[in-house]
Amino acid sequence: MSAPPRDYSRLAIARKAQNPKQRFLSRPLCILPVLRRGYRGDSPSDSGRDLLEIPLPPWQCRPQEPLETKRARLLYESRKRGMLENCLLLSFFAKENLNRMNERQLDLYDRLINEPSNDWDIYYWATEAKPVPEVFQNEVMEMLREFTKNKNREQRLQQPDLE
Repeated sequence: MSAPPRDYSRLAIARKAQNPKQRFLSRPLCILPVLRRGYRGDSPSDSGRDLLEIPLPPWQCRPQEPLETKRARLLYESRKRGMLENCLLLSFFAKENLNRMNERQLDLYDRLINEPSNDWDIYYWATEAKPVPEVFQNEVMEMLREFTKNKNREQRLQQPDLE
């Protein structure tokens, strides 16, 4: 037994009578496949072929750089990270600690913020969400981890002013 034929002219007139919002909601939804971009995680089935890794130049120590120039550069690099979490964390850390650091500590901090190619790694190490690689396990990392705990409960909602 077949369905009775539909009168499509009446259906079109009825649709025009509806307001635009109702008309939109009454249409069938087309479900398209969702395309994902970016980092896909560490799943075992992930081939990694879809990731684009931009090679960065290797970090180089700058032994001839004057201390004041190094402090100014590190302050700038601490503020301009590319992700808000590290901009806030490192800019406050730099403001509080750079002027007290000796040359060796400044070199360690320079290496910490400039050698890893992924800023999320620095964030996870500082917040103790992931273990720190041996090469970055030093007194500056301990200072950063202690600072990250924010024991004084300071509000760190925007970068500190430059002085």
